[in-house]
Amino acid sequence: MDSPEVLVAVSNPDHVEQLVRTASDLARVVDGGVRVVSVVVKSHDSPFGVFSDETIIEEYSGDRQAMLDRASGVVPDDVPVDAEMFVARSPEDGLLRAVAELGPTALVLGWHGERRRSGVVLGSSVDAVLRRAACDVYVERIGRIADGVDAVLLPVAGGPHVRPAAAMAKAVAAANDASVTALAVATPEDGSDAAAEWAAGGRAAVEAAPGPSVEVTAAVREADDATDALVTAADEHDLVVFGATRRGTLQARLVGSIPREVAERSGQTVLIARASEAARTGLRGLVAGFRRG
Repeated sequence: MDSPEVLVAVSNPDHVEQLVRTASDLARVVDGGVRVVSVVVKSHDSPFGVFSDETIIEEYSGDRQAMLDRASGVVPDDVPVDAEMFVARSPEDGLLRAVAELGPTALVLGWHGERRRSGVVLGSSVDAVLRRAACDVYVERIGRIADGVDAVLLPVAGGPHVRPAAAMAKAVAAANDASVTALAVATPEDGSDAAAEWAAGGRAAVEAAPGPSVEVTAAVREADDATDALVTAADEHDLVVFGATRRGTLQARLVGSIPREVAERSGQTVLIARASEAARTGLRGLVAGFRRG
């Protein structure tokens, strides 16, 4: 595929439609295509570990080809689509290899949203991809599908992840003739001037993102607690697209504690975006950047 590609990772047939639909919206606005990828795990102690990747795909991939075919059928006719299986020692290894070999503009993958063990933010595989994938990454909480999209919420608080979050918000809005609200919360800690600047920056990021024009407004809400304010705002919209933030503990800085908490408390569909630039700096660079922020 010569055009820009949006990879979408699928592993469960029940979640195919939700993830592929999101990837297709983004691919359309960048005049690109969708490549559906699925990872066949060949663990170190697996009895078929001695076989070649080609043999494993042909003989031991189960119903994955049927799932890829089904996923490809979800992609709209005006968006090019391809599909591919990767064999790897773990799901994260397979997805990182796919990104390295294919060089996509973005990767979309799912997140179950359950509470994880200490030290894990969204899931061990998702965390690893967020740290290392050299492209924009979008993590969508699976299982809560927007029943039509009229209004998209884009919470903003500055930083590099606003760009990919704004791009996805605009892509979904364009596909559904919906509006986007770039919302910043003015807490006693952050102040109204900073919040107004973030909101204006979010609106500008939406306007600058690829794709047709959409209705976008900048808004500021004053509140003592940003998470409470965003949960309320989320309930007034159909979809929430976060950029990863710098708040929270060292591990939570992968995505920030606020997006995860809003996702857990809200009934809306939630996407979290992480910019490709963050991966290039590496974890040590991220920590240094957050300390400067």
